[in-house]
Amino acid sequence: MRLALLIVIGTAALALAGCASAPATPSASSTAPVIAPGRPGEAAKTLGPTEAATAVPSPSANAADVVFMQDMVVHHRQALDMSAGAATRAASDDVKRMASRIADTQGPEINAMIRWLRQQGQRVPEHHAGHHAMPGMATPEQMAALRAADGAGFDRLYLQLMIAHHLGAITMAADELEKGSHIMVQELAQDVSVTQTAEVNRMRRMRAGG
Repeated sequence: MRLALLIVIGTAALALAGCASAPATPSASSTAPVIAPGRPGEAAKTLGPTEAATAVPSPSANAADVVFMQDMVVHHRQALDMSAGAATRAASDDVKRMASRIADTQGPEINAMIRWLRQQGQRVPEHHAGHHAMPGMATPEQMAALRAADGAGFDRLYLQLMIAHHLGAITMAADELEKGSHIMVQELAQDVSVTQTAEVNRMRRMRAGG
């Protein structure tokens, strides 16, 4: 679901731009009720026509949306770096599968988020952009230790670091849901929260031997 959402971000943004000249809300003289979609995680509401103009989710990005997408590109890139060695150095098949799932999901997401940033005319982070204030990111020393680890030691350190990494992404998503405005970015943040919470629970079971 998340991958499909990200793939359509680019085309949907262009469609919104093409439709900008058309009326987005019913006229004030209409008496028909309006069903307005809620923010991610919230139910839709039935509104009177005078309420509709302010209740429809915004297709415009604010600063929080841009920061979330820029930071999540950097965050995802480190997840790929952390997962790169699992196929040859992990002892557990479950760890290998988890790392493969993360790489297969987050790689295309990075590309889609970069496209979104470019469409918005915003800066795309460099590959080794700073991330000191970003929650959940592994330190250079931790990354060096992971690259040097092998077998069961790799498994333990990978799960430790990736659980913290996911929890950081969940924190970032919560901040976007509170402060952002762009409905597609908000939907992505909601999906990051749900998906990575499920993966954290799975990795915790793996650490416990379940």
